[in-house]
Amino acid sequence: MAASPPRPMRVLICPDKFKGTLTAARAAEAIAQGWRRSRPADEVELLPISDGGDGFGELLGRHLGAREHVTSTVDAAHRRLDATWWWEPRRRTAIIESARVIGLAMLPPGRFHPFELDTLGLGEVLRAAARQRPRHTLVGVGGSATNDAGFGLARGLGWDFQDRAGNSLTRWTQLGELERLVAPAKRCELGDLIVAVDVRNRLLGKRGCTRIYGPQKGIRPEDVAPAERCLRRLARVVARAGRLRPGPAGRPGAGAAGGLGFGLVAFAGARIEPGFDLFARFVGLAKRLAAADLVLTGEGALDETTLTMGKGVGGVAQWCRRLRRPCLALGGVVLARARAERQFAGVYALAPELTTIEDAQRRAAKWLAELARRVAATWPA
Repeated sequence: MAASPPRPMRVLICPDKFKGTLTAARAAEAIAQGWRRSRPADEVELLPISDGGDGFGELLGRHLGAREHVTSTVDAAHRRLDATWWWEPRRRTAIIESARVIGLAMLPPGRFHPFELDTLGLGEVLRAAARQRPRHTLVGVGGSATNDAGFGLARGLGWDFQDRAGNSLTRWTQLGELERLVAPAKRCELGDLIVAVDVRNRLLGKRGCTRIYGPQKGIRPEDVAPAERCLRRLARVVARAGRLRPGPAGRPGAGAAGGLGFGLVAFAGARIEPGFDLFARFVGLAKRLAAADLVLTGEGALDETTLTMGKGVGGVAQWCRRLRRPCLALGGVVLARARAERQFAGVYALAPELTTIEDAQRRAAKWLAELARRVAATWPA
């Protein structure tokens, strides 16, 4: 007697981006395509996610039905660009993705040193959002090219940084000479300003932004001490000016995006929130997970940061455990398999199981669909 077909399931597909190869939306489409080949009767829902990094604005804007706006500004290297952000008029909510303005991926590899880059251009986008008189402004800060702790952003909002002689500082590498802050005559009103951070690092120290994320942006070992000295001086002067409660530089998330989390709190009155938690709240993730029989998530590399640093994929796993929903992880590679297998009901990788890392990166959508097809074919009905 032929085996009966598997019982149809409600499957929620909610991956993050496969960095450098697939956006979260494209990854979700590839997984769905492969899954349907083996289980065409399943009810499949796609909900690509973001934890505050690349793709945050577009995904959240799409989920909320926000309209695209374009503002003329500059990138991290002060080259002109037209930056996209999103406005949802019913909730009066502005959504800004800093990677669209000062993102590392926007710059030619190796051409600019972080000492030459800053967050100035983001200030102009915040000013454009303020003109809409928002109730809420959500800023995703992951994926930046900068390490200036929001110095450029603050200058873009009208703050003046002065040395002992009253001279204005125009580069963040001059912050070692910072003596006083002069606030803008008129504050940029952004309503409830929330910084969506994708990491929980503090501003300074061994786990601070310069030492942990600076190298991937071009910070060399000999650059660490001068960079740290500048940011430490900034934090000290900010605290002395009474802009923040004691210990702001030590807040989790203050070191996100090269200290941009710190800068937005200090100079724009923001509050920090884990990006995944914010995203989940606005899209009603808990309700969608509860309605699913099975959840599929994933990203390019399933590693320790996936599981311990507030990343979106690890967040989905935690929510699924609380709701007692099975959750499967599909990754380009799995670098922390033992730990991942304790977090997920199943862990699967493109490389080396199906192909080489190079081929997986070159044809990521093809192999991700094939991986999903194979998982679907063997998953219990």
